[in-house]
Parts: sequence; C-alpha cells; structure tokens
Amino acid sequence: MAEERVCCVVSVSGPTDGPWSCSGVVLSRGPALVLCQGAVFAPFLRDGPAAWAQPGAALLPASLRPCLRILVLQPPVGTRVPTLGPDAPAGGLQQHEARLLALVPCGAFQQALGRAFGPAEQWRFGGEAAGDDPRALHWFAWLRVPGLDSPGEGWTARASASCLRKGEGLLACGSPFGALCPDLFLNTLSRGVVSNLAGEENALILTDARCLPGTEGGGVFLPSPDGSRLVAVIAASFCWKGAEWVGLTLLCSLAAILRSSASVLGEAGVVVPPVPGRVSAVPAGGGQDPLGWVALVECGSAWGSGVLLAPRLLLTCRHVVEAGAPLRVTPAPGPGRAGTTLSGRVVFTTEEASPFDVAVVELEESMPSFIPPCPADTFLPGEEVSVVGFGALGRACGPSVTVGVLSAVVAVAGRPVMLQTTCAVHGGSSGGPLVSSRSGRLLGIVASNTRDTGAGSTYPHLNFCIPITILQPPIAHYRRTGDPAAFAGLNRAGEGVRAAWRLQQQPGPPSKL
Repeated sequence: MAEERVCCVVSVSGPTDGPWSCSGVVLSRGPALVLCQGAVFAPFLRDGPAAWAQPGAALLPASLRPCLRILVLQPPVGTRVPTLGPDAPAGGLQQHEARLLALVPCGAFQQALGRAFGPAEQWRFGGEAAGDDPRALHWFAWLRVPGLDSPGEGWTARASASCLRKGEGLLACGSPFGALCPDLFLNTLSRGVVSNLAGEENALILTDARCLPGTEGGGVFLPSPDGSRLVAVIAASFCWKGAEWVGLTLLCSLAAILRSSASVLGEAGVVVPPVPGRVSAVPAGGGQDPLGWVALVECGSAWGSGVLLAPRLLLTCRHVVEAGAPLRVTPAPGPGRAGTTLSGRVVFTTEEASPFDVAVVELEESMPSFIPPCPADTFLPGEEVSVVGFGALGRACGPSVTVGVLSAVVAVAGRPVMLQTTCAVHGGSSGGPLVSSRSGRLLGIVASNTRDTGAGSTYPHLNFCIPITILQPPIAHYRRTGDPAAFAGLNRAGEGVRAAWRLQQQPGPPSKL
C-alpha cells in the first residue's frame, strides 16, 4: 500500500546513549525529507528539557550533543517488510544515514492543546508511566536523507486538515515500539475515524484509530477515490484523563506543521508546494446526522450527553441529572444550528434499583428545524456502529465520534435488553446516541463503559447501551399523553434483566465489573 511506502522508522543514537526511536514519514523524495516526532531527540539536547520551553524559535543541530547517528529504516522498494525465516535475504531493512535540519515547534497545535486539554483535568500523553515531557508534544524534527533521493517523485500526496469532519474515516500507519523489532512491526496499519477537532484549521485532531508507543511521528491518511493523502502526524499514541485511558490517539495537522516550518525549510532551500484543500462530505448512513441529535447536558458540576428525540424532548441517563441542580442543555452546533444553551426540566427518572439508567427531560423551548432520529427495530451483532457524545473533552471541542462494532446483543426471553459495543466510550458519553453506521438509525443510548473495581482500570472499548426498543414504547405513550407514568414500567424489570445489568448471572459475591 502507498501508506507503507511513505512511512518509516527513525533511530537516533549517541556515542554512549541510545538508540532511541520513533516512526516517521517521507514527505519528499526530491529532495528526500523525513518528518518525525521531536521528542526522540530529547536525550541529546545540550540544555536538557528546558530547551522545549523556549518560545517560537526552532532548535538547530547545534542545540544537540555532537556525534549523533541518525538512521531512517525502510523496507526495500516494492516490499512491505523484510521476509522472515532462514531463507530471508541478508540486510532486509534498508538503513539510510540522515542529518537533522531543525527541530520545529508547531504553534497552532500548541495553542489548541492548551485550549482543549485543561490542566484541572490532569491530562497526560504517552505511555502509562507518563514519563514523556509534555513540553515536547508540539515539536517535530525535519531530517535530510540523501539515500532516499528520487528527484522524479517529488512530494507525497497531502490534504489539508481544515476540510476534515467528525466521523470521517482515517488510516494510521506507524511502527509500534519503533526500531525495537521492525521485522515484525514496521508500518502497521490501523483504521479509525476523526473523533474530534480543535484549533486553527483543525491543527489538533483526535482519532479512535488504535496506535501504540513508537508510532509517534507516523502518518495518518485520508482515503480518497484518487488515493490516500497524508493529512496528519501522530503526536501521542495514548491519552490519559487522570487515571482513565480514553482510547484515543492525538494527531497534529500536517498543514499546521508545514506552516510552522516554512522559514526553516526556506533557509534550507526547500520549496514546499501548497497543501491542496479537499472538500469532503461523507454523510452518515441513511442520510441521518447523529451530530444533530446529541446535546451536552449539565446539572450542577456534573455533565454528560443526551439524545434529542423531538424538538422539546431529550433522553439521557439518570446519573447525569441526579444532582437535582438546574438543568442546562446545549445542542451540538452545526450547519444551520447554533449551540444555544436551553433550560430543561426532568420529567422522569428511573429508580436507583432499576437496571435501566434513564432520565427524560423536557426543554423549555423547541429546537427549530429539528429532524428527529429514526429508531431501529432490529440489531445485527457485528455491524459497524458509532457513539456520539461529550465524553473526554466535554464542552471544549463539542461532541466526539468513535466507531466500533456491535459486539453483543444480550436478550432475555427473546427481547434485547442490553447492547455491547467496542466503540471508545469515556466519562461524559453517558446518555449519548449509539448509531448504526449502515442505516443511520438510533440503536440506543450509552449507559456506561467498564471499570474493574479490583484493578482500578477502565476499559473504554467494552461498554453497554440501553436498546431503543426498550425505550420506544414508553416514549410513544408519553408523547401521546404527556403522562410521565408512561415510563414506570422501566422500574419493573424482571430478575433476568437485572442480572444482566449487574454483569452477574449466577448468585455469588458482587461482580467486580
């Protein structure tokens, strides 16, 4: 695939240190230029980590300790990775000597980081130990690699992140663990979607493509009919909010890096062709727009998500509104709709003993030009689904979109009572819609992800939703009569349903999940 030919591994070592490695992308072959993560050079900074804090200016080769050896690893032309086994040819990976042009900070990405990830929420990026210096996140390295020169080829096909939209498909390519075992892991691919966007011309991108440490510096591509286009670079493979892994990967727009690097590349005599724009409109399945149904629900200091079912009717989870404080509902902004905050009142909540964590909210004002979702009446295990909600980032960047599959439909007496998905779900997603990617229909509402109370670990890719078929009959009754008692049946679920939502079918000690 073309993506694999563009990507590579960068290894840096000194006389007594290293090697340290990450992924990279070959942006041009005439002259050959490789772009990678800047943090791989952190152990070799003369001034130590304080060098990352200097405002604006690039770090030139003199900022590093002398006698560094920089290698770019790629498979031979026409192959993906070297052949393994006793018959493999010697020297399967091609190693090319490189020299550093400059380490460059991306200002637009840095500003977007500060606005999207508040310090009060204790965001961390990198491995679980969080040993990476966050000041290096917005730094990138430009390398000149003469051994990759191929003057007739020019620049890698690129696209501007300014045209991205939430839910659009992406393909990430990087090498887990860098140069540790490239024979096995070189240029691994992972699919995902644009989960969220922030900053000038979408300088910051979040995706649910699953990446591992060592893929930082790898490329993220936008599939298109005329071939994939490089649109972003992996900045951090793991994102942590406090102790919770959120299951998203942090990307920096390639166009933003190129804008920040213009003077450095100009001084090196490199002429950068403009990044072509691309208008991309990929509607949700069935012409539905889930971003038009989702709303931020705030109740005192608590917040979550909700699904608008009618111009004045919203469904969310009981635990989102149980604080009893005044309720504020902010529909997601979009074309033709402003993100105006409306007041709401809770007309029904299930009892705490009910297995169904549900609240019904009436808005004080109607949503103009609202197109309601179409509810599903069947569920297909294995079908692609998406979750839309204000998880992780909350109000900062609007709702996030994550994609997975409907991994299980739990039925009691032949009636679906629980849906399980592999979408990345975080705190704040509760009450958000679960949508079929195939039909665009509303499948249910998110109730929770999974937490192991013994280990203290959260699993964002194992989560539970209430099927819309459970909720649709009382909703229809309520809309006809206006009587909240229409929902009382949600409190009278049988023991089989209660056992399913306790995640424990057999009697015994309480489940640790």
